[in-house]
Amino acid sequence: MGNEHRLLALLVFLVLGTGLAAAALGATRADRAGQGSVSGGRVDPREVVPTAPAGPDASAGRVSVACGRNAEGHWNEDNLVVSPGLRAGAHHTHAYVGNLSTDALSTDASLSASATSCAGGDRSTYYWPVLRRTDRPGDRGHEGAAGHGNTGEILPEESVAVEFRGNPVGKVVPMPRFLRAMTGDAVAYTAGSGADVRARWGCSGSPDRFTTRYPRCPAGQAVTRTLVFPSCWNGLDTTAPDHRSHLRFPSDRGVCPRDTFPVPELRLTLSYAVAPGVPIALDSFPEQRHSPATDHAMFVDVMTDAQMGALVACLNEGRACRT
Repeated sequence: MGNEHRLLALLVFLVLGTGLAAAALGATRADRAGQGSVSGGRVDPREVVPTAPAGPDASAGRVSVACGRNAEGHWNEDNLVVSPGLRAGAHHTHAYVGNLSTDALSTDASLSASATSCAGGDRSTYYWPVLRRTDRPGDRGHEGAAGHGNTGEILPEESVAVEFRGNPVGKVVPMPRFLRAMTGDAVAYTAGSGADVRARWGCSGSPDRFTTRYPRCPAGQAVTRTLVFPSCWNGLDTTAPDHRSHLRFPSDRGVCPRDTFPVPELRLTLSYAVAPGVPIALDSFPEQRHSPATDHAMFVDVMTDAQMGALVACLNEGRACRT
């Protein structure tokens, strides 16, 4: 009888222990992924944006590329970087600036021949998942096309800043033409780690602070998204099977990993006019539940050699330039 009691007690312990462990893991994953889907609460941006000190050999310049804010309404459910050739492969809607022809069937040749929204003639493509206002259904194109729970009025970007920065440790080398790049983790909510999470949500009044959750911004301030791309290139490839390993992030001090070379660091800053209390949701895969931590962006470099050369020279010479 005593052995039966021990076995029963052991069974109860194992069941409770497994349940508690699963609950703890679920809570940790939800916290890491910035749970805050459509119904999630917002938080104040508190994390401070890291800034590496510039050394004596730094490429301290900055280049702003004027590409508008998608006034053309260039949206689709494609992802040329991750799913080339596959229509609607993203399962959510992307917004674009730059190259006006970009879709799943684009080629290097078609991108090179396309018109662009960039004032200086840069034909590169820059894109990201749309942000929606979920209390309004929306009746324009692509506001219901994505499916998978991605519904609602697409919020227009109030501004889109396309900026390239140098490296705080040394000079940068040119990106190769047709380099594919991505930042962020579109499956962060269900991922086993937060290693690829790069989401930075914030408020326009505190540009040095961010959160991986939807931000709570004071009235009159814009909601912002900042997407910083990796800037250490392996010197060989314009893409990779995992879409990441040919480009890596530098250390917090700006040092590139061994056998990689610093290239211009691209950062996109998007701003939206969102009144306090208005429900918003980032487009996502259905299982990602619109988690703000899944924010991501993609880039294809279509600059000519002359355009890239001028950009690199500006960065390496420490100047502030606009194109």
